Amino acid sequence: MLKLENIEHYYDHVYALKKVSIELNEGETVALIGANGAGKSSILRIITGLNKPKSGTVTFQGKAINKMSPSQIVQAGIVMVPEGRRVFPYMSVRDNLLMGAFSRSSKTEIKNSLDQVLERFPILQERYNQSAGTLSGGEQQMMVIGRALMAKPKLLLLDEPSLGIAPKLVAEIARAIIQINKEEKVSVLLVEQNSRMALRISHRAYAMTTGSVAISGKSADLLEDDRIRAAYLGGEV
Repeated sequence: MLKLENIEHYYDHVYALKKVSIELNEGETVALIGANGAGKSSILRIITGLNKPKSGTVTFQGKAINKMSPSQIVQAGIVMVPEGRRVFPYMSVRDNLLMGAFSRSSKTEIKNSLDQVLERFPILQERYNQSAGTLSGGEQQMMVIGRALMAKPKLLLLDEPSLGIAPKLVAEIARAIIQINKEEKVSVLLVEQNSRMALRISHRAYAMTTGSVAISGKSADLLEDDRIRAAYLGGEV
């Protein structure tokens, strides 16, 4: 479904990505794990067209997209939930959610999507007419994931969804990611510093270090890999 081949990118002559190759099959949740500066978010920016690779190719459903604009990539079916949530704080939860459907025209289909989001995240129904800025961090994260789903993505990119979230709500968001993948048939590329969570809810994973893929494989296998335990899981699972 998605393939990055030999991607290179740098900022001010400092390499952010060095011949990175990853792929994601339709229906999968794939995790990118690693410390800050490993290149995880740079990969998302390349996929979404916010940055252009210096070399290499990005294909989505067999079509090259690395020269497409960000808006064209959204239209193709790739939607990202950025790090830091990026809500419209003075707008209501309702209006924040509807912003995700700006490129769609069918009022009936938009209403159906809105109902599905509110069913998946009941707290958003309770907060429906509140300003988004009054929500907790975890509630805002649920809202921005819901906003992304309003665009009816084929591939959902999640950048650090657990960052700054209370542990109880992290578990809820993790369950929601699993359900979105299984029930709504949305493929997911998950960037996470919470490596343990990421490996537990994904099918496969790539462990990043200094702009390169260090280790990759099935997530269940990586959870038992001593190298992953030592470098990414604090020595234990």
